[in-house]
Amino acid sequence: MLAARLRRDGYRVVEFGEPTDLLVVNTCSVTEDAERTCRYVIRKTLRHSPEAFVAVTGCYAQTGVQELRTIPGIDLIVGNQFKWDLPSFLPAPHALKKQPDPEVLHTRTIDREDFTLPEYGEPGSTRALLKIQDGCNVMCSFCLIPFARGHERSRLLDDAIREAEMLVAGGYREIVLTGVNIGQYRQGKLDLAGLIAQLEAVEGLERIRISSIEPTTITNALLDRMASSSKLCPYLHIPLQSGDDSILSSMNRPYNAEEFVRLIHRAVAAIPHLGLGTDVMVGFPGETEEAFEHTLGIARELPFSYFHVFTYSQRPGTAAARLPNQVPIAVARQRAKILADLSRVKRLAFAERYIGSTVSVLFESGAMDGYRLGVAANFLKVGVPSNIDLANHLKEVRIIGTSDRWALGQLTAECQPMRRVPVL
Repeated sequence: MLAARLRRDGYRVVEFGEPTDLLVVNTCSVTEDAERTCRYVIRKTLRHSPEAFVAVTGCYAQTGVQELRTIPGIDLIVGNQFKWDLPSFLPAPHALKKQPDPEVLHTRTIDREDFTLPEYGEPGSTRALLKIQDGCNVMCSFCLIPFARGHERSRLLDDAIREAEMLVAGGYREIVLTGVNIGQYRQGKLDLAGLIAQLEAVEGLERIRISSIEPTTITNALLDRMASSSKLCPYLHIPLQSGDDSILSSMNRPYNAEEFVRLIHRAVAAIPHLGLGTDVMVGFPGETEEAFEHTLGIARELPFSYFHVFTYSQRPGTAAARLPNQVPIAVARQRAKILADLSRVKRLAFAERYIGSTVSVLFESGAMDGYRLGVAANFLKVGVPSNIDLANHLKEVRIIGTSDRWALGQLTAECQPMRRVPVL
């Protein structure tokens, strides 16, 4: 969205690493590594473009403004309250020059009102992201997001539907609903399931996918819609974080392990061919070997098709940073490796279930090792050998084998070319 506005203001977006007049860094602050990446990006850019004007926004600009003030080369810091207005705070293109000290636009609090978005930027992939929600009220003890993004608020319905219609008119076939805590979407009496019902009525939209969703926000109505819908993808990414009740309590997660397991069994029973992912954190303060074994046991037991594994990152300002019994990093990394290895096994087993089946695959752009890659509705990753550009084509594929990275398939029919219309 920022890029769309800057293009309109006369800028040309270049690839990272090329000479540049303006660097805009939209930062993350969920881990220390994310903040380190921000600092690296600035240093690398200033090495090849020492006079580049550097503007930093996003979550690190919200939670780490004092630290950013001390980093050489930053000219503008814009907190999340003002992020979408960042282009308005830039000097005119001909007047861009390094500043002796960064200008700072920042407030400690962020508006709680439901919102619209000022720009509809063109997605950078075949599957278009549609932001419907922001902020979080849960206050997990390890997480900075409530401080970085503010209280829960939802996008106004008409604005979300309007962007969806524009994306479909631009040739996009799948829309991914995103936000910080999307299960908390509310517009009057309309909840997430109701929003999806509205989106299903958008003519030409073929797939709707839910991104990561908190377990306590998954309603029976949402599961029923997913089970019966021809457009809502049979896919859920539900963060577990830990399978140990004492650790979940210390994390301030609003469920216990048994409740999570019951939810997964209910979802799997209701939705045929469900693709199921999760997030797991290791090395949280107080995580004993027994607690880790509880997490590992649930990860083995439940029919996940993959999981993302995170090593606990101490974030100053969070409740967890003050907890005793910090886990040695070497121990945490070993636990992360065990879970990552299990995730690879799970991913392979999930793919093997579909050998001999035919699935509908939406292909991404480009190729890798001679394969065109795409995803089925349940997020099964599929590669087919083809010299044809299949980007943004939805094709029937027969699964004939698996690899360490994706299911191997064959096209059941030759592809017909499709014209992409740019989103304005």
